Amino acid sequence: MKNFGILSLFVALLLGFSTSCNDEEVNPTDTLVELTAEEKQDLLYMREEEKLARDVYDYMYAKYGLNVFKNIGKSEQKHMDKLLVIINKYNLQDPVALAPEAGQFGDEDLQTLYNSLIAKGDVSLEEALVVGATIEDVDIFDLDNAIEKTNNSDLLDAYDNLNCGSRNHMRAFNGQLENANITYEAQFITQVKLEEVLGSDREQCGQ
Repeated sequence: MKNFGILSLFVALLLGFSTSCNDEEVNPTDTLVELTAEEKQDLLYMREEEKLARDVYDYMYAKYGLNVFKNIGKSEQKHMDKLLVIINKYNLQDPVALAPEAGQFGDEDLQTLYNSLIAKGDVSLEEALVVGATIEDVDIFDLDNAIEKTNNSDLLDAYDNLNCGSRNHMRAFNGQLENANITYEAQFITQVKLEEVLGSDREQCGQ
């Protein structure tokens, strides 16, 4: 009886140890690394900034019927969706849920920017294309800055993917501007950075 009791205890401990190891292997990502205040701020801001892009492009497509606005607007919705997944994963309050209507933003700076871009794009199709390039310009600038301030893999993967998309969008708008004999000059990123983007081929993002 004594030997049986020792054996039973050994088997129980062994099974308990095996179960613990298996749980860790099955759920390796259950524990989240807490985001810093700056990482949270950047994530929530980028979510609204992608909404700004979508809302402006939807507006310009409705006004001018040019497919570049429609296609890139759909892409911006996908960018928004990617960021929402991370926001939900880290149990943060989605700013878009607080200001869901088109052209409505919780961030005052983004609200001001949206209003100015709409006013500029209302002038003509050519100005609307400049607005498109401007949005991608500021997106690349803000994404580059957000990337520099984090080492979180969730954020880096998302920002890299969005940045790739923004570079492709910049190439698309620049092509439309060139057809209209308009040269876009960088306003947020450097001119050198802009020329590097425009001088390179369209990318396959998320590959």
